[in-house]
Amino acid sequence: MDTYERRGTAAAPVGARIPRQQLWVEEPAIRRRMPDPVRTAAVRAVLIMSLTIILAMVAFLCTLAGSWLAFPMVLSGVACTVVATWSVLDVWVTRQVWNQRHGVVSVPSSTARRMRRERRAARRAARARARGEARIRRRGDGRLSRA
Repeated sequence: MDTYERRGTAAAPVGARIPRQQLWVEEPAIRRRMPDPVRTAAVRAVLIMSLTIILAMVAFLCTLAGSWLAFPMVLSGVACTVVATWSVLDVWVTRQVWNQRHGVVSVPSSTARRMRRERRAARRAARARARGEARIRRRGDGRLSRA
């Protein structure tokens, strides 16, 4: 082992360059990023849930210790549980509203896509009618009399 130094399983000369791995390797995201309003609601729900869990733990420990603070903590724990449930429902509702407003549904038989297709067809028909009426009006403008 005079001129070779052991690295891993392969031996390399002491002065040889070993390819370095990058410290940070970007990997493509598996799931798409959540929309901003949904992400905000989710962060708010996680914070409220964590505070509720901390409050429940403090209420439990106060109850074990026989402290006078146990009863108010249990009451506030119940109130926080209601608020945490509401915040989780808020995430769900926000996500549903976002999907409905922005037409994320991409199933071929989806109602959103069918309605969009019908509106597009109606706009196309209205434009064709307007063009036809304009053409009829233009044709009659060059005559001297209407008789």
